[in-house]
Amino acid sequence: MRVLVTGGAGYIGSHVVRALEQAGHPVAVYDSLIRGHQAAVTGVELHQGDLGDRERLARTLTRFRPEAVIHLAGLSLVGESVTKPEIYRRCNVEGSRTLIAELARHGVSRLVFSSSAAVYGVPDAVPITEDAPVRPVNPYGETKAEVEQLLRDAAEAGELGAVCLRYFNAAGANQDGDLGEDHEPETHLLPLAFRAATGRSPEIVIHGNDYSTPDGTCVRDYVHASDLADAHVAALASMAKPFRVYNLGAGRGYSVLEVIEMVERVVGRPLPRRVGPRRAGDPPVLVASIEKIQRELGWTPWRSDLKTIARTAWTWHEAHPFGYRQAAAAGRD
Repeated sequence: MRVLVTGGAGYIGSHVVRALEQAGHPVAVYDSLIRGHQAAVTGVELHQGDLGDRERLARTLTRFRPEAVIHLAGLSLVGESVTKPEIYRRCNVEGSRTLIAELARHGVSRLVFSSSAAVYGVPDAVPITEDAPVRPVNPYGETKAEVEQLLRDAAEAGELGAVCLRYFNAAGANQDGDLGEDHEPETHLLPLAFRAATGRSPEIVIHGNDYSTPDGTCVRDYVHASDLADAHVAALASMAKPFRVYNLGAGRGYSVLEVIEMVERVVGRPLPRRVGPRRAGDPPVLVASIEKIQRELGWTPWRSDLKTIARTAWTWHEAHPFGYRQAAAAGRD
């Protein structure tokens, strides 16, 4: 089917576009390029625009005529959302509201939404199942929960079928080495570790080593970006119910120290590191239950062991120490 990917120039979006192409779906990307990268979009239509620009969005829908939309566009930095909550609400919630309205107007009835484990806040128990309470503790998580509710309402009204995929920690790079993680500012553990490995930063900071975990550092569930992308393709093919929610993780956790030690093994040298204070609101352990998506969609995160994640990410970072800026500069030469 013809699929429009909002945010398709971003880290996860570019992997989703690649997976859709490999599955035989005609694809177009709608992205503001404020945080996405034009160099990450190759071989498909790129429509530059903001979700808040209703006229541009409508023109894109009229021109491309998608049968489904994968919606990844939005802001995603937790710390930034605390200092700029209104910007996050305008971009993530109101932008999504505009998208949902335009999809209804253009007769597009399938949508897969990039949600987040941030909707759970601090969980009562792990692994976290999809029926755990939704009680986000930051504005970013609140916006994701609000969009989920908008989609639930639209589905119940018969306007569209929607699947919400609650990501845990996306990581890794595609096997070809041409798509990877390039954020500015960077907040994710693996790319920060690789920046320390390549000398782009002086050290990797461990935010607290006194948690109630085996080695004292936080434990997180890391899922390979290509596995995430495959889950979106699987979700598109299965819209038997009007509204569904799935966790996307690997179903097991690794501590911050385990991740750093794996990066050291992959790059072949120790990383400069120091222990800093805890970050406010960091739960000791966040691990997904993925039984539901495995059972209902047959999805398996087969690339999401820590060694594969670190190895593919290093291939990307070693070849692109300055991210997509290198590819953009090469294109201008």
